[in-house]
Amino acid sequence: MITISTLPQHLPALDGIRAVAALGIVVTHVSFQTGTGWAFAERFDYFVAVFFALSAFVLWRRPLNEHYYRNRVARIAPAYLVCVIAVILLFPDARSMDIWQILTNLTSTQIYIADGLAPGLTHLWSLCVEITFYLALPLIAFALQGLGRVQRIAAILGAAVLSYGWPWLPFVAAFDGEGINFQIWPASYISWFAVGMLAAEFEGKVKIPTWVRPIAWALATAIMWVASREWFGPQGLVHPEPDEFNRRILAGAAFAACIVVPYALGGPSKILESPTWQFLGKISYSIFLWHVAVLGLMFPLTGISLFSGHFTIIFILTVAFTIAVSYACYELVEEPARRYFRGKKRQATAAAVRETTRSESPA
Repeated sequence: MITISTLPQHLPALDGIRAVAALGIVVTHVSFQTGTGWAFAERFDYFVAVFFALSAFVLWRRPLNEHYYRNRVARIAPAYLVCVIAVILLFPDARSMDIWQILTNLTSTQIYIADGLAPGLTHLWSLCVEITFYLALPLIAFALQGLGRVQRIAAILGAAVLSYGWPWLPFVAAFDGEGINFQIWPASYISWFAVGMLAAEFEGKVKIPTWVRPIAWALATAIMWVASREWFGPQGLVHPEPDEFNRRILAGAAFAACIVVPYALGGPSKILESPTWQFLGKISYSIFLWHVAVLGLMFPLTGISLFSGHFTIIFILTVAFTIAVSYACYELVEEPARRYFRGKKRQATAAAVRETTRSESPA
């Protein structure tokens, strides 16, 4: 893990990337539910890989501390629970949820049971994967402690390569649409997290010039286009074979590298650090949480039927309403929760200092 104290605490350009990623995921879901048939839009789901790589980079670039799990809970849990509870209580299609869907969605374990994905919350499978990474990261750091940078890089690369064997395991490859879909378990996405971890290992040692960024975006676009072709793998909701799935995962890792690494290892970005993108980046987590439920409400609101086209109007309305709901969630849930947990952290630190002072005082 990176231990260089001179690294900047915060990279604003990455907040802008989060905003782009959140809106990219909105594109793919709106395209599907409006029935555009745009295969290219399906691959906007690669922005999930961007989120995974960003999380891994931000968390791996500095040593973990005793407040790590508390900070993760403060960041993830309050807004997540509010969103899930609101959808369960208010979203019309959620009335079909059974008790196991409710319990697993509340605990972010829905990918570990059959038919755990629920209406208005189907996209949260990726957050389930990400939370598993958060839980495992201290164990990963412990396992790699004492290794040099080259050895850590080799270990991360090795884990990423080995992960491509997961879809070939008999119980994973046997999925036929019934039961648990092991293909979307965290083991499949190690290479997406590895992109961010490897970028963190090179921070402070490699500087990527800004002129690379347009080339990287063009390459990322080309990757999406290639991955959207029918010869590359099945389109729509068709379950991919192990080799098709691995091609998709490999393309996602390359896509995430193109989007994340030039900014993680580069300088500032005037565009991504502009007020608009910084604001959207600030609320990007809530945008991700709420957009599917908001999208589902846009059809009865407009009188437009599912899969009948009208991408533009549904997209504009979804983004507008999602931003409004997300800003409210940020101000009323995310930020108060962070302030509360920061206060708890300061209290714990102050108590530890007082205890240390008493123990060091002469008898």
